[in-house]
Amino acid sequence: MTPLSLVILICAGISALCWILSLITHEHSWVDRIWSIAPVIYLWVFAAKAGMHNSRLDWMAVLVTLWGARLTFNFARKGGYSGVEDYRWEVLRNSMKGWQFSLFNIFFIVIYQNFLILLMTLPTHEAYLHRSKPLSALDIFFIVGFLALLLGETISDQQQWNFHQQKQAAREAGTPLASGFLQTGLFKYSRHPNYFFEQAQWWVIFFIGAIAAGSFWQWTLAGPVLLTLLFVGSTNFTEKISLSKYPEYVDYQKRTSAVIPFFPKRK
Repeated sequence: MTPLSLVILICAGISALCWILSLITHEHSWVDRIWSIAPVIYLWVFAAKAGMHNSRLDWMAVLVTLWGARLTFNFARKGGYSGVEDYRWEVLRNSMKGWQFSLFNIFFIVIYQNFLILLMTLPTHEAYLHRSKPLSALDIFFIVGFLALLLGETISDQQQWNFHQQKQAAREAGTPLASGFLQTGLFKYSRHPNYFFEQAQWWVIFFIGAIAAGSFWQWTLAGPVLLTLLFVGSTNFTEKISLSKYPEYVDYQKRTSAVIPFFPKRK
């Protein structure tokens, strides 16, 4: 069995499992729980099929493993593996009829998102097909870039975690913070710096696969493009919720870049 066939088969099994579990438990964050795990499995399938002797594939697998470990840790400490559902699914569920959300669950939450997770990793397929091409200086540049982006996402997630811990402590003490949302650190330069670093890492994975293929015009470009579009929709939906909770959020929007970090505008 080719590595591509194997990862497609694994993806189909994961999708079926996520759908069945959503029906049994009546909550819909099962794809969220495998989001940081499935890509690691897919990457190591390709690396293993190459005999663990291809530097480019091995590096891609190691980078995605580091990405997955960080994301899994951050998701776990937020309670993601203890039955806590993404609050956005509840908002959508309350705005739809039962049958509408059932269709949304199977076609978008389960099938589309699992397909996207697989598609994000398929630049590795190009690296596998062109595994005779040695690792180059350009590969090294993108490997270092991936690690820098991973560090940026780690910092932004930690800043967000610290803020919400302070917010919770202040609420329990009866002395709520002056602002209900984070505006300092990396969040001074982007309203969603973690979104930026997350997307950028998968663009780097695409570039490494494209280097192996010898051209950036690859069908695997669909992976980072669709991921970016998913984040555009997620960002807009998240911001609508923030605006409904914090009227002052509109001022934050006016002075701070939405995703790509940039110097804030003067008040």
